[in-house]
Parts: sequence; C-alpha cells; structure tokens
Amino acid sequence: MSSKILVIGSTNVDFLIKTEKLPGFGETVTGGVFFQNYGGKGANQAVGAARAGGNVTFVTCLGEDLYAENLMENFKKDNIETSYVFRDRDEATGSALIMLDKDGNNYLSVASGANYKLTPAHIDQALTAILKAEMIVMQMEIPFETTSYVFELAEKHKIKVLFNLAPARPFDLSVLKKTYAFVVNEIEASMVTGLKVETDDEIKTAAQELLKLGCKIAIITLGARGSYVASSDFTGFIPAYKVKAVDTTAAGDVYCGSLAVALVEGKSLTEAVRFAGAASAISVTRLGAQPSAPIRKEIEEFSGTHSPSV
Repeated sequence: MSSKILVIGSTNVDFLIKTEKLPGFGETVTGGVFFQNYGGKGANQAVGAARAGGNVTFVTCLGEDLYAENLMENFKKDNIETSYVFRDRDEATGSALIMLDKDGNNYLSVASGANYKLTPAHIDQALTAILKAEMIVMQMEIPFETTSYVFELAEKHKIKVLFNLAPARPFDLSVLKKTYAFVVNEIEASMVTGLKVETDDEIKTAAQELLKLGCKIAIITLGARGSYVASSDFTGFIPAYKVKAVDTTAAGDVYCGSLAVALVEGKSLTEAVRFAGAASAISVTRLGAQPSAPIRKEIEEFSGTHSPSV
C-alpha cells in the first residue's frame, strides 16, 4: 500500500431493517429482518479506500459509549490509521436508521451525535496527517465550518481534495475552486447548479456548469447507468457494470473511496472511474454499509470477468 489518503468525516452505527416493501406514511410493514452494521459516509469511504488498496488515515469523532471501542477495532482490522479518531464525552456516537426493500431501495435517517463535534481544533491536531496526504476525501456529515477549514489547509499545502456532496445540503460554493474532484449524484448536481439533471443533454450541461464553479473534475454518478465525467482531458459517459442490487447503502461511499485510491495511484481518469464503478457494483450485491466494501483482489477479479453495460 502506497497511496496516502486522508478521509475526514462521519462515523455511524447503522440499524437496518429489510422488508419486502418500504412503508408509506403512517403504514407499518412487518416481517422484516434486522441487521446492525457500521456506517457513516466518512467511515464507509475510509473502509472502501483501505480495502481497495489505499494507505488510509481517518479523522472522525466518536462518543464515549459501547459502540466506540468496537468501531475502533473495526477500523484497525482494515489497517486504517486511527491516531486522529477523537472522542466526545457529551454526545453519543452517530447513528442511522435504515429501512430497505427487496430491490435495494432505502429510507435513511441519521442522528449525527459526535460527528457534529468534529471541529477545526481537531483538524489542527491532525495537521501532521494532512501534510502527508496525497489526497483528502470529505463529505457533508460533519460541520461545514470544519470542512471549509480543511479546504483552506489543503489549498495552502497544495493537497488534492475529493469532495462528495452527500448528503445534499447547502454549502459555500467557493470551496469548489479548491476542489480537485467533485462527486455528486443527479439530485446533488441539480441542487448545486439549479438545473434539471435528467436527460443526457441536461447531465452534460450540468457537468460543465460544475466545472465553471472551479473544480478540476466533475463526476455525476447515475446509479445503474454509470457516471458522467467532465474534465479538461476527458468528457463523457462511463457505463456501469450490470448487477442485481440487494442493498444500495454505501455504494456511493465505496465508489468515492475506491476512486480516491485509483486517482492517487496514477490511473487515468477513465480507468479510475471504471475501478470505482466495479467496487460500487460489488457493494450493491451485499447487505450493509462497510460489510459491502470489496477488497482489492475482488475489484480486480470482477473487472477482469465483467464488462460494463452500454
């Protein structure tokens, strides 16, 4: 492992119930199966990157509760550096409630807890790791004040940032001028640009608008369709691998973590997106967030035996 990736973000404990169908408002659906897994977009991306071959350090904040020690053990199993996993005595570790249907569609609600106690002061304590990073990966499940501060440090020290706008919420668009790769889905792309992002032409237009906002690479993920990529070197659709989805939870996180690894390793943009697409395709065939992330060997074997659908 050589690619030094610093993931800064959230950690959650996921409580998941899988049923035949998702309930409507006021409806109770019985007969479900319960699972408890570890998640949070930051943690998912850290695990995804580590299993894809990255040398990963993770910066996050946990509570002082029963889940924290188990989470730490879990990170260490994936060889993730945990020196900058902080603990807060006043908040519980973040948690998520997930309802999932037989087709892999989900409802998800998050209690942020200790994730929202990750402050710029914590980032200062992790400066050594920041200076060693070849790429920083961030999402939107920690305070934006902290995210913005990381962008300032990354710009100052000329470190590339992969920024995933998930979950979608308003933010200071000026940080896109400090972003190397900006990864969004159609809904997130629409929120940022104010444009409809449905047809092929609308997707292309939105991606160009994202580039105008300052990022070097704009990637719009399109679920089963794949990704649309826009940069100065390449612009176009990259199809997804066709698989039967069981659970789409964390598919985007696995995609981002794997993408960061591929980019840092020097793969071309198209190769990196295909690598991320293969990792994501494997993940949706498995239940759970972090349990779904494939290891490097699985990604390479899958890529060698499957062709993207067109």
